[in-house]
Amino acid sequence: MGKVTGFLEYERLEEGYEPVEARLKNYREFVKVLDVGQAQQQGARCMDCGIPFCNNGCPVNNVIPDFNDLVYRGDWQNALAVLHSTNNFPEVTGRICPAPCEAACTLNFNNVPVGIKSIEHAIIDRGWDEGWVLPQIPAVKTGKRVAVVGSGPAGLAAAQQLARAGHDVTVFEKNDRVGGLMRYGIPDFKLDKSHIDRRMAQMNAEGVSFRTGVLVGSMPEGSKVTNLSQQTIAPEELLKDFDAVLLAGGAEQPRDLPAPGRELDGIHFAMEFLPQQNRVNAGDKVKKQISAAGKHVIVIGGGDTGSDCVGTSNRHGAASVTQFELLPMPPEQENKALTWPYWPIKLRTSSSHVEGCERVFAISTREYIGEKGKVTAIRTVNVEMKDGKFLEIEGSEQVLKADLVLLAMGFLSPVGTVLDAFGVAKDPRENARAATEGAEAYRTNVDKVFAAGDMRRGQSLVVWAIREGRQAARAVDEYLMGSSTLPR
Repeated sequence: MGKVTGFLEYERLEEGYEPVEARLKNYREFVKVLDVGQAQQQGARCMDCGIPFCNNGCPVNNVIPDFNDLVYRGDWQNALAVLHSTNNFPEVTGRICPAPCEAACTLNFNNVPVGIKSIEHAIIDRGWDEGWVLPQIPAVKTGKRVAVVGSGPAGLAAAQQLARAGHDVTVFEKNDRVGGLMRYGIPDFKLDKSHIDRRMAQMNAEGVSFRTGVLVGSMPEGSKVTNLSQQTIAPEELLKDFDAVLLAGGAEQPRDLPAPGRELDGIHFAMEFLPQQNRVNAGDKVKKQISAAGKHVIVIGGGDTGSDCVGTSNRHGAASVTQFELLPMPPEQENKALTWPYWPIKLRTSSSHVEGCERVFAISTREYIGEKGKVTAIRTVNVEMKDGKFLEIEGSEQVLKADLVLLAMGFLSPVGTVLDAFGVAKDPRENARAATEGAEAYRTNVDKVFAAGDMRRGQSLVVWAIREGRQAARAVDEYLMGSSTLPR
């Protein structure tokens, strides 16, 4: 694969970024995709390693050595075909996937991995630029109708696969625009929403219909999810009108952090804060938008969602941004002999962190402090882990100024009552109970009803959602037709 001695001759080349001071002035993407020559050189680094662990490291099992080699040899159209054979939306994964494939790269064992994600990014962007990404319209229609509930990566991947199999597919989305958390959870500076829009146009041409502003079931009382639907559809109606229903909504129930003072104004879930800015960027008017401008912001949660809050707060013009993480600071470099080819725990610094953020590890929130009903500070204590428990360190208590607190500690389960409305059995984590293998793959306990993505597996990566959507599409196709030619 690639050039036999390429990994010895060429260094890993990272994608470039616009300067911090320039990118903080807007919400545009700022990553500079590799040019043709740079991508070919990166492709040349792919080793003839015999067992490409990157394939298994990638949840959608991208055929990575093949498209690396094709890019190296200048055969970009076939590289795009190979990439699309396993991944419906490489323009998304090429931008926001954490790239577990690179952690599994054989070259990563004692060197630095091939820049797989940057090559994927280059392939799909060139494919769009050259007009190579075209609708795949089925030659024969089956006459079967499928409803897909949720338009995130799992729902869209399933819908596209099922449409290409000849089924009439309708996607139902409770928000006013298609895309799920890709649309309203991921900041525009990481994923411009034009990428979703042009895939929608492709899917429309392939026969997929979209119905936005439609909630299937009902929203639980007191839900913090915004942008509620204008219309509600009962599950019975879908079961009557469609031959199969796939539930592919997100795990949107946020993890809360109860502590004295939690009722104070100025404490918000990340998914109250982030979607508002995306809406403003799309031209909407948002009343009483949560703003970080001029404020001392504390983000509680050290993952990607927390990082997105950091980047958005800096673009608002926050006075300061501090990010809390309960766990101790991980090592800057993993012990590869112990972790490879698995995803390692190590310190990861995002582009948002580089833009301005103080990161505090091994810290716990004791109390939210406020005046006149508004948060003004947080009382914290440092912790250490012993025997699997977090213990407070005596004498480490401190009070930190906070005008805005953003809770970004992950998500627990589907937020709506859609599973209850259909009567779908749940697992102990309140997700839809459904297997992924065998004759009952992705089937729930309710006839005709399937489940995939975060609604089935819980909070996860976009690449896992795409995988589940594709596999669920094959399961639905087999259920409808008795057999399927869709890839799994």
